[in-house]
Amino acid sequence: MRMSVAERVQKHREALRASGLRPVQIWVADTRQKGFAEECRRQSLSIQGAALEREVAGWLDVFGDQEGWH
Repeated sequence: MRMSVAERVQKHREALRASGLRPVQIWVADTRQKGFAEECRRQSLSIQGAALEREVAGWLDVFGDQEGWH
C-alpha cells in the first residue's frame, strides 16, 4: 500500500528529528514583490562609500566563501 504525501512528509520529519534536528520557520523578503529590486538598489546606494560599508565589504572579501561565484 502506498503512503500518502502527508504520511511520507511525517516520516521524513520524524527521521530528521531522530537525527537531532528540529524545524525552524524563517520569514524572508519576497523577492518577487513589485519594487523589491528598486528598494535593494536604493539601500545599496544609500551606504555606498560609507566607512562601515567599506569595513564590512573588506571583511567579506577576507572571510566570505566565494567558491563557485563568478
